[in-house]
Amino acid sequence: MDGLVTTEWLAAALDADDLLVLDATYTSTLPGAAKQDPRAEFIEGHLPGAWFLDLDTLVDADDPLPSMLPPRAAFEARMAELGVRADSRIILYDNSPHHTSCRAWWVLRMYGVEAALLDGGIAKWKTEGRPVETGVIDSTPGDFTSGSAKAQVRTLAEMKDSSEQIVDARSFARFTGEEPDPRPDCGSGHIPGSKSLTYGKLFNPDRTWKPLVEIRAAFEAAGIDLAKPLVATCGSGITAAVLVFAAHLLGHEVALYDGSWSEWGADPSTPKAIGPA
Repeated sequence: MDGLVTTEWLAAALDADDLLVLDATYTSTLPGAAKQDPRAEFIEGHLPGAWFLDLDTLVDADDPLPSMLPPRAAFEARMAELGVRADSRIILYDNSPHHTSCRAWWVLRMYGVEAALLDGGIAKWKTEGRPVETGVIDSTPGDFTSGSAKAQVRTLAEMKDSSEQIVDARSFARFTGEEPDPRPDCGSGHIPGSKSLTYGKLFNPDRTWKPLVEIRAAFEAAGIDLAKPLVATCGSGITAAVLVFAAHLLGHEVALYDGSWSEWGADPSTPKAIGPA
């Protein structure tokens, strides 16, 4: 199974016993962002047979920073609740402007679980007139043990001492500091030496991914050499996962700075750069 599947492929595969479709929509914690209720949206209409991942719960509840990677025990408990098996073929989709299924994909891979994304998400599925279900599907809980990480994460300490390339998924206005960060405790600007690649540049108007040649060109235009070590950052580790997934599609594994600007921008000891890279 490829990392990205089409609506046509999924429609033909829905009846497979080993297929597990998960809604990975996430509630934005960004001040001023449009409020969503992912669970209510799921109940109102989801892909046939899909279960609600509840990405809002796959976080470290003890960390004051938003959406940090959940502890292994919490991850395993949620996967067990969903009935994830070793042979499960997992398809992730979302209904979020932030393409949050990428974040779910990264979290799963951090604990050894592979998954694929539905290109265009539920929006494309609905546009094509494909069927949806309402209500809640009851899962059959089982046992689940996570594996070795297949993805990479970076901490603040590692970022302070890093020689890796850094790519920032936020808007260019927030990157340059022209637009103040919406989090009142964060400074403006970007991590010194980082490059800007706004995640939205990687998608077509219908929310499908652009062709690989255009994705590669976007990284190159941002001044990124994918052959060299790279770490992605953003505001709170959500859209950085979009860049990580994009690099994965191109055959490169990229690390994610989980604290991102929510951590770096609020730390008085970290340098902040203003203006273009």
